[in-house]
Amino acid sequence: MIYLLILVISVYVFLMIFFWMGFKKVPKSNENSSDAKLSFSIVVPFRNETENLPILLKSIENLNFPIENFEVILVDDESIEKFQVSSFKFQVQMIANQRQSTSPKKDAIQTAILHSKFEWIITTDADCIVPENWLLDLNNYIQNTKKEMVCGPVFFKNKSGFLFDFQQIEMISLQAVTIGSFDFDLGFMCNGANFAYSKKFFQQLNGFEGNEKIASGDDVFLLQKAVKNFPAEVGFLPKKDFKVITNPAENWSELFQQRIRWAGKSKAYSSGFGKLVAMTVFLANLAFILSLILIVFGFFEMIILLLIKVISDLMLANQTARFYQIKIKNTLLTALVYPFFSSTVAFYSLFGKYEWKGRSFKS
Repeated sequence: MIYLLILVISVYVFLMIFFWMGFKKVPKSNENSSDAKLSFSIVVPFRNETENLPILLKSIENLNFPIENFEVILVDDESIEKFQVSSFKFQVQMIANQRQSTSPKKDAIQTAILHSKFEWIITTDADCIVPENWLLDLNNYIQNTKKEMVCGPVFFKNKSGFLFDFQQIEMISLQAVTIGSFDFDLGFMCNGANFAYSKKFFQQLNGFEGNEKIASGDDVFLLQKAVKNFPAEVGFLPKKDFKVITNPAENWSELFQQRIRWAGKSKAYSSGFGKLVAMTVFLANLAFILSLILIVFGFFEMIILLLIKVISDLMLANQTARFYQIKIKNTLLTALVYPFFSSTVAFYSLFGKYEWKGRSFKS
């Protein structure tokens, strides 16, 4: 058994080094500006977001980009709390979601695309804040690289307490894995809060066809389809100030429900590499727990194995945190708690249900 645990942790550490190397190789600058300007339709699906939407719209109002070159489409997904759109300098419209599947968010995006008047779609969430040069950086990147799909980083707003520190470290690690995989044309994760693609490319991929029965995954399934068929058309923009900021979960119950939703998507991955990573992470977390148990029974040599895993995790997370200038705290406590939390989420996601925006979905 000990040899099996060593094998699992070894494969996991190799993957972390793989992502660490990929992160270092991805170009981190986007200095070449372009005089030509693309036009963007910013799509925001929402449900009961009366407190968050004004903050998002204010950050959009502060964008350093010609107002005639973008519009905002708010897609109301059966909100109980009705939101009234104020007057803005930029073009903004609010439409009702047209439900066609068991995935409210995919339906909302498709509804918005039908109403959009610009060629480029960029999605974000209602509880986000977008950076000032969001569209400008995206425009320059697309003009310079000719990509048809662009992913960007998402991090949490600064808050205090272990729950927030735990989520921030996890998100930083996810972003590190995301960026590291792109250099090898193996991208399998992205975040719909900072995700752009041309309508032509969306149609070429047949949109969300094939994943309509899964409630979430408007981002990762579309990305994996693109990487599988047209890897050269997909890119990640890892510029320091291109990051979108979102709200962390307010309590452990909310976090647990959110992570079940995230974990449930891995069962339907079309990316073989993505499935391999998900399985390796799951087994490595179980190996971590079993190693702790063995230490209690006197197998103190397992401490070295645990240290190797923790060091590889911190190496990857610290690299990403330094680049995006994000402070992380409670790293060791998170390293101890995370395997238990992640393993519980993984097991529950196989059979359980989760709550999302006041509705229940099958994982």
